[in-house]
Amino acid sequence: MVDGDRARLKQVVVNLLDNAIKYTPGGGSIVLDVHPEDGYAVLDVTDSGIGIPPAALPHVFKRFYRVDDSRSREPGGAGLGLSIVKSICTAHGALVEVRSTPGAGSAFRIRQPLAAGSVCGS
Repeated sequence: MVDGDRARLKQVVVNLLDNAIKYTPGGGSIVLDVHPEDGYAVLDVTDSGIGIPPAALPHVFKRFYRVDDSRSREPGGAGLGLSIVKSICTAHGALVEVRSTPGAGSAFRIRQPLAAGSVCGS
């Protein structure tokens, strides 16, 4: 269990899954995993999508940053989703990381401290 605003934490999950769906072609895979690890609740969202170029990785959490409009199968988006994820995570004392390989997919990891008194097996 983690402490936090349920609606905002849900928004993190929705934004990460929305991006995974948007950037993973049909037949690809998306995996969502939640588990405890060393006093943290860990959320992993991993996809087999188009990936993010290495030069773009340091910028993906910046407001209005879009890697490339032509990369999405769906139009729209203002480049705010990952910025919102980062902001919510920071407000909840969580860390957010991304790993990605162009053509092989992306993996986003959120690590949020477990609530005091939480009992979880690992």
